[in-house]
Amino acid sequence: MPEIEPDLVVKFEDVDRQILGTLWRPSLVFWFVALVLFLGFSYGLAAWGYLVATGMGSTGLRPPGVMWGIFLGNFVFWIGLAHSGTLISAILYLFRARFRTSINRSAEAMTMICIMMAASYPLIHLGRSWLFYWLFPYPDQRQIWPDFISPLIFDFLAVSTYFTVSLIFWYTGLVPDLAIIRDRTVGLGRRIYGYFALGWTGSASQWHHYGTSYLLIAGLATALVISVHTVVSWDFALPIQPGWHSTIFPPYFVAGAIHSGLAMVLTLLVPMRRIFGIQNIITSRTLELIAETTLLTGGILGYSYVIEHFMAWYSANVFEHQTFAFRATGYYAWIFWLVVFCAIICPLFFFFRRIRTSPIWLFVISILINIGMWWERFVIVIQSLAQNYLPYQWGFYWPNWVELAWTLATFCFLLLAFMLFAKFLPSVPIAEVKKEAGMPMHKGGLYREE
Repeated sequence: MPEIEPDLVVKFEDVDRQILGTLWRPSLVFWFVALVLFLGFSYGLAAWGYLVATGMGSTGLRPPGVMWGIFLGNFVFWIGLAHSGTLISAILYLFRARFRTSINRSAEAMTMICIMMAASYPLIHLGRSWLFYWLFPYPDQRQIWPDFISPLIFDFLAVSTYFTVSLIFWYTGLVPDLAIIRDRTVGLGRRIYGYFALGWTGSASQWHHYGTSYLLIAGLATALVISVHTVVSWDFALPIQPGWHSTIFPPYFVAGAIHSGLAMVLTLLVPMRRIFGIQNIITSRTLELIAETTLLTGGILGYSYVIEHFMAWYSANVFEHQTFAFRATGYYAWIFWLVVFCAIICPLFFFFRRIRTSPIWLFVISILINIGMWWERFVIVIQSLAQNYLPYQWGFYWPNWVELAWTLATFCFLLLAFMLFAKFLPSVPIAEVKKEAGMPMHKGGLYREE
């Protein structure tokens, strides 16, 4: 049998030096890339300002048929990406999966960034974004309450709840590491890190309360993995729109969210471990386990695709049957088959160990999965509306520069925010890595056998 690589190959005494070494003195290349990404994000903000000034008519939407475009598809895409952080950090923590130790911090950071990007789309759909407080369920001077069956309320409640719990979970895990950085900095940096370390000293009492609270929040966050994206799926399942009105949408959306999220984790971690030189902490075995999990979620997603088309045929509903026939053979058929190839077929290569242990292949296939999952949202949202019940509503939609500009801006913000996170906060949890590395047995420096 081939030898299985351990999850960690780092000694206890090297953990602080190696992880904290990524925080100091960013290079000129780092700031140049950050500037380019910031300019891309600024371009998207300018497009959003133009959209607010001119109205939703400046988008490529085609009423009365295609009333939702890639803004809604992007919302589902970013919420889906955010689920991977909770999956790795919370669910795997409850199951005591050791491979989560070296990747959960980066996955949690990705979750926070993706939630912020997802939150921008309900604001865009609101039209007058500065009136976002109208979505809060409280009685005010208008003496009315929000419409709780509106998708806008669904999205607001889903995003705000998920963001709050994810922020608490992420920050709780950061506290011990912030104290370590505090003790190794001086001046203003020491005061800032010390403020957010909340007076952490590492006493037995603090570790006891930390472990209890972290476990409870992990349990709460695990429920959110299922509930939040189930709420998002109701945006589509509640109307009687063919292609949307389906009871399979909640588990289908959850599986798709985790599938795309795991792929994005690979996309971010593969280059990060090479740039920071932490291959002995984020090992190829860790990446292999993520790939195996992606293989599982890809199978669930493929099964959902088959069931969708089977139920459209079995129901004998002419509108459902026509919608799914159009999906596979109509104007947007090339997108549907692209999704099948990228999101379902490409992950099958992970059956081969040589591929799922190769960083290059992992990176390439993760990019293809992300491409497929983005186009999948396009198929769900746009294709189902393009050829509806009545022929007079039919029309083909493509996004214009306004929609594409903000789409580009969201990806630029993801990369920019993740770069800043990796440079100012430990991208790997120091305390957890030390626990897995093993404490020295005595002063002479004996370590747990690798």
